[in-house]
Amino acid sequence: MALRSLQKWHGAGNDFLVEVSEHGTAPWWNAERAEAICDRTTGVGADGLLLATLGSAVTMTLYNADGSTAEMSGNGIRCLAAAVRRATNGNWDTLDVETVTGTRTVTLKLVDTTGDGSVAMGEVTFGETLPGTLGVAYVGNPHVVVRDDPKWTDAMREELAEKLSVDMDGANVEFLTVDDEQHLSIKVIERGVGWTRACGTGSCAVAAIAHREQMCGPDVIVDNPGGALHVTLDGAAATLGGPVQFIANVEWLEA
Repeated sequence: MALRSLQKWHGAGNDFLVEVSEHGTAPWWNAERAEAICDRTTGVGADGLLLATLGSAVTMTLYNADGSTAEMSGNGIRCLAAAVRRATNGNWDTLDVETVTGTRTVTLKLVDTTGDGSVAMGEVTFGETLPGTLGVAYVGNPHVVVRDDPKWTDAMREELAEKLSVDMDGANVEFLTVDDEQHLSIKVIERGVGWTRACGTGSCAVAAIAHREQMCGPDVIVDNPGGALHVTLDGAAATLGGPVQFIANVEWLEA
């Protein structure tokens, strides 16, 4: 039996379990265990599991709720930084985090268990536009952006997202509504998760594609079902801002 101590955080409703451990700790988590703890009925429940490893640098490993691994999470990396600061009693305002997509710098303002932060997400790159979509973008992970139709049911969106994701060999799918030049709204079906209340990389992707299509300016608020995220574009580079909120300490016992 193994007892693991974690923290649960969320960013605009995008919730994560975070384990902070020292460099050199023997690997324990795998796809099966990650899926078990993220299960919302038989586990603790979360959109993903984040592993923060402390050493000469802080590294991030991300499991989706289905146990698959992901390259990057804009909301998750803020939650991870907040969990590291809480676990180490830190008082810093910036943290460099090593991810599979490169080093990302998180700026964090945290008072007790509530705060907000921003992260330089790197460059958003575009792929070949799929028929019937606004575009394909990569923010470390792949995204397909579709102009939403209020007549669609969620079942219709799920069917379309499944088809587009297969065409992309796995991708997040965002359904975009343009409110005005400074405000976008999205609904997200996330690869390895399903419907999610917020997606940070997805918010960057829709902002970049909408800006390319002259639907919005370079500084936009992206309303997700769980809350608002702020995306600023400087050329191809995106910066993502949003909230972080501590939920609970968690002890997970599994054989």
